[in-house]
Amino acid sequence: MIGRPMRVAVLGAGPAGLYFAYRLKRARPETLIDVFEQNPRGATFGFGLAFSGRALEFLREQDAETHAAIAPALQTWSDSVIDLNGAEIRIDGMIYTGIGRLALLAILEAQARSVGIEPRYEHRIASLDDLEGADLIVGADGANSLVRQAHAGDFGTTVEHLTNRYAWYGTTRRFDALCHTFVETPDGCLNAHHHPHSPEMSTFVVEVDERTFFRCGFDTMDAELARAKCEQVFKTALQGHPLISNNSIWRRFPKIWNEHWSAGNRVLLGDALHTAHFSIGSGTRLALEDAIALAAAVAQAPDIPSALSAFEAARKPAAERLTAAADRSADWYENFAGHMRLAPLDFAMSYITRSGRVDLDRLRSTSPRFAAAYEARKRGI
Repeated sequence: MIGRPMRVAVLGAGPAGLYFAYRLKRARPETLIDVFEQNPRGATFGFGLAFSGRALEFLREQDAETHAAIAPALQTWSDSVIDLNGAEIRIDGMIYTGIGRLALLAILEAQARSVGIEPRYEHRIASLDDLEGADLIVGADGANSLVRQAHAGDFGTTVEHLTNRYAWYGTTRRFDALCHTFVETPDGCLNAHHHPHSPEMSTFVVEVDERTFFRCGFDTMDAELARAKCEQVFKTALQGHPLISNNSIWRRFPKIWNEHWSAGNRVLLGDALHTAHFSIGSGTRLALEDAIALAAAVAQAPDIPSALSAFEAARKPAAERLTAAADRSADWYENFAGHMRLAPLDFAMSYITRSGRVDLDRLRSTSPRFAAAYEARKRGI
């Protein structure tokens, strides 16, 4: 590609940055790779991540070693549970896995270190001029990416913030499935996405629509009072267990897309490039798949421009399909209070088909008990 060892600067030591660095160094050991992370090691918000049952099959097929390192830390379940104001609907056959975000980062960091990469934590890059001399600059620096913001016009960036607010908590109650609890209160409607991510802990994401956010007073409430209020609203689901904070502030989800994935020798990965709403559990999967594709393109192409062009051509169609499904799911959640007027089985069907990737025919195969109950109700049985 070039006559001397290639120098690569990676901004961000999240899943996208760590895994890209590992894959490229393994493919081209002579490459000089620096990974810069502005936060301390082990600093992250939130608790756990969820993957659909087959979401990590690509990893098993393309990197059995990393898959084997991750697999023991995964929590697995086979149902999805919808709770609508106390009426519980269980959708069988919805296989998912969960893992703690810190556990995944530790595994990916260990993989990077195994090939000689030492991430440089608490190292903030204030300007891309600080990276002069790098042949390739990889922006794996999240939704507020410095690399993307420095070239937003060249990347063709669009950012749209959803109106719902969400806060990412944990709890010591260990759930046995991917659960979705919807509760109507005098101040409005709230929902929670919750699932296990370790033998001792579960993730508990609380979401509210904009009207409820202000009616509850969350806009003026400090973080501890907000946590206590959410704990009270979801006390039945929590069964006496507390909500635990980890930078659990209210956020609005940013829908990020870039029409062009590179600008000169700068390229984007992960949330810097595209976001997928957390309700479909595919953001980390996208980041890892993109990291594989970019590392392969850089390792195989004759020069940087060819590599970046090949990366975009290979991955953009798949990313467009998945983010479109995520956007449909996000739209459903933006209007979840209206859907809550449905009867429980109809509500569950509306929920499970929201992204357009699942329909009744598929449910008859994957979730026969739920499909049979739904069809029986439709026939009036």
